[in-house]
Amino acid sequence: MPKMKTHSGAKKRFKITGTGKLIHARAGKAHLNEHKPTKRTRRLGLDAVLVKADAKKARRLLGK
Repeated sequence: MPKMKTHSGAKKRFKITGTGKLIHARAGKAHLNEHKPTKRTRRLGLDAVLVKADAKKARRLLGK
């Protein structure tokens, strides 16, 4: 059986922390930021821990 390849899209979007959690960038910061409150864009700039159900899917895509 050949090795499972890492999903290219997933490896760009998710990082695994030292404790094994998955980190992702929050949505809504990529464009059209001029009219959004500064408070909101600062909050969206921080990374977040992926929800447990989604983390299971993402981990499979990463080959872990």
